[in-house]
Amino acid sequence: MSRVYNFSAGPAVLPEEVLKEAADEMLDFRGSGMSVMEMSHRSKTFEKIIKDAEADLRELMGIPDQYRVLFLQGGASQQFAMIPMNLMKNRVADYIVTGQWAKKAYQEAGLYGKANKVASSEDGTFSYIPDCSDLPISEDADYVYICENNTIYGTKFWTLPDTKGKPLVADVSSCFLSEPVDVSKYGLIYGGAQKNIGPAGVVIVIIREDLIREDVLPGTPTMLRYKVHADNASLYNTPPAYGIYICGKVFRWLIKRGGLAAMKEYNVAKAKILYDFLDASEMFYGTVRKEDRSLMNVPFVTGNAELDAKFVKEATQAGFVNLKGHRSVGGMRASIYNAMPIEGVEKLVGFMKKFEEENA
Repeated sequence: MSRVYNFSAGPAVLPEEVLKEAADEMLDFRGSGMSVMEMSHRSKTFEKIIKDAEADLRELMGIPDQYRVLFLQGGASQQFAMIPMNLMKNRVADYIVTGQWAKKAYQEAGLYGKANKVASSEDGTFSYIPDCSDLPISEDADYVYICENNTIYGTKFWTLPDTKGKPLVADVSSCFLSEPVDVSKYGLIYGGAQKNIGPAGVVIVIIREDLIREDVLPGTPTMLRYKVHADNASLYNTPPAYGIYICGKVFRWLIKRGGLAAMKEYNVAKAKILYDFLDASEMFYGTVRKEDRSLMNVPFVTGNAELDAKFVKEATQAGFVNLKGHRSVGGMRASIYNAMPIEGVEKLVGFMKKFEEENA
């Protein structure tokens, strides 16, 4: 069977070139006589893999020297607890709730201190990003938290909130490495790898050194302390070694393609094809306020649940898979991450035009 066009929100499509290279090295990684899956994380060979991956990520994002890069486990959801445990010195943090994942992070932070919801778009089913230019930031807040790209709802912060001097913490899981980023604007930036970077099981945390402290909340487990992982170069325990190896290959692939500026150009072109069709269509329409649209996740509906289900079924049969919207919102969603080729989006739009004609 030939490969399908996979529009899954995550785990998601990976570059074919990377998968082929990994397949070639599956039984014997560069003359080592073994797979990376079988390799000790304490070996010189793996030490080079993880160091090269970090160096390439630093190059791609222009990460300043005063930031540490950590390859961790537990997915983005574990960071919902790890962040307050490590950063909530005053036991106060401000959260901007623009979707389900931000809401979960906000609720989790409430277990460790006072979490303030300083802005939300829940009143509009998270279909927009609220104005964050003058928020009621708490004087004693340890940080301000956002989910920068909302996978389920297809919204994106195109302007970062004014945190009034407080460190900005951002979950960038679904827009990681899709465009250039000024890391110095954040105190901590993190994301699960399984959307735009690699296989499930790796979460990457980029944290400013002054936020890595000994004085974490009492009862914080050793494994959930940033300092422990920073002091041990992400090798305190066995890391998700094979996942890190694939992430490293994706970083190389991105560098080869011209880096994040080139990637953004490509992603803008891809998203435009789909959004232009949705704006002109008489059957399909997008659900997000135009100025807040994500380049990565594009939710859309027909307004008729039966027609939506028919579309998803026929699209799947035609080789366009995982277009069903998140169970909490229904409809459809096309996730068009870095590794989705432009022809995948063009062919999807062609299929949507045909479906519209046949079901008008």
